[in-house]
Amino acid sequence: MPFVHKDTDGKILAVYTEPVEGAVEVAPNDPELVAFIHQNIPGVNVDEWVQSDLGLARVLEDLIQVLIDRKVIMFTDFPPGAQGKLRARRGLRREFSVVEELFGEQEFGTGEGEDSGSGYL
Repeated sequence: MPFVHKDTDGKILAVYTEPVEGAVEVAPNDPELVAFIHQNIPGVNVDEWVQSDLGLARVLEDLIQVLIDRKVIMFTDFPPGAQGKLRARRGLRREFSVVEELFGEQEFGTGEGEDSGSGYL
């Protein structure tokens, strides 16, 4: 998640990838952040950037699962906060797989043959 410094009027002054003193965390699709990026970095497609981050998050989630399955790392090696997030994602993926079984995955944009990874949740 990005972190931002704001002025006294709430206008974004700076964006950081890591927490810094005085910065607050915002969602990647926060309207003020999107406007700041468009204003300061012309030509950047924020939606494409967010989709890329979401796809990479899914790849990392899959990698973690492979490492756990192969006993390279243990689930308990992760901090409690990370364990909770991984458990929540597993639950969401299970729920989504039930929907896919009922209605077919093509209807939900997880289409096969997509090379970009955009089919990931």
